[in-house]
Amino acid sequence: MQLVKFIPIFFIIFGIFPYENLVHAGAENPKNYKVLAAKNKKLSIDNVKYYLKEGDKFINNGDFDKAKKSYLDARKLAKQIASFYSDLNTAFKGIDARIPIEVQGKGKKTLQMLAETNKRLASLYIENGKPDVAVPLLIETIRIMSPKSSEGKEAYEKLIQLGFVETKYKG
Repeated sequence: MQLVKFIPIFFIIFGIFPYENLVHAGAENPKNYKVLAAKNKKLSIDNVKYYLKEGDKFINNGDFDKAKKSYLDARKLAKQIASFYSDLNTAFKGIDARIPIEVQGKGKKTLQMLAETNKRLASLYIENGKPDVAVPLLIETIRIMSPKSSEGKEAYEKLIQLGFVETKYKG
């Protein structure tokens, strides 16, 4: 019976408590809990930029097939992210004005990245003798960015150079 009395004293002396250090509420960086807020995660504009940089590296090395794949990955991701932001914008319109304002800004950045991706892909297709594949990309750029934007004007100029349209845009 005396041995049973010494067990709690043993735990007190040697500091072995079963509930010690079970809760770790603090984190070094409070943003660590936001998985998608960190750079280079799957659903981020930074990842789109990464794919574009990789494509540029492949272009510089003369590997057009890998560049095309990288640009297509960037385009797919940018379209997906833009669609998600658009859906959020629509869902929260009239409910909480702060959320549509935030996602509109992020969506605009994503659309600019999509326009940049389309531009690089279109140039790659034109260089490889496939201007017919470049035309839809250029038209999409005009549609998403508007003909008044610098990206839209540049895309329309390419359409003129390709002979798809003839009328100069004076805007």
